Amino acid sequence: MAKGKNTVATVTELAAPVAAECGVRLWDVRVEKEGAGWYLRIVIDKDGGVNIDDCERVSRKLDKLLDEADPIDTSYCLEVSSPGIERELLKKEHFEQFLGQEVWVRFIRAVDGERDFYGVLTSYDNGTVTIRPTEDTEITFETNETSFVRVVDHYEYGGQTENE
Repeated sequence: MAKGKNTVATVTELAAPVAAECGVRLWDVRVEKEGAGWYLRIVIDKDGGVNIDDCERVSRKLDKLLDEADPIDTSYCLEVSSPGIERELLKKEHFEQFLGQEVWVRFIRAVDGERDFYGVLTSYDNGTVTIRPTEDTEITFETNETSFVRVVDHYEYGGQTENE
């Protein structure tokens, strides 16, 4: 799929300065196959949230650079988006940004018969994560044991929270 070096690394090198120039942070870069097509997904973030204009600005500037660098040797669809409210935590800086926040962890294999845990993110150290599901319990695990770790947001639907 990539020419020479890792495609994600190459695209990250191109996308990070573009994101910064556009006033956003690069959250993630993914190259994914869905059905018969390939997708290059650029995820951006900024304080206060990303809007469609941010995505369009990054997409337009990055599209030209990608055409010139040609890091992917097949056709693909470029998507630029926000990580969303319940964003997946992937990198050290993501975990550090959300320390003290509630997260949802889905384990690859069940732990005590359960795969899903909710708790406050209390620490992150080189791939080792600790959450506090209750005041008097903690769970420590490696990120490679999980399907995902996501921020929990108790947003409202028409005046009621999602849990009502």
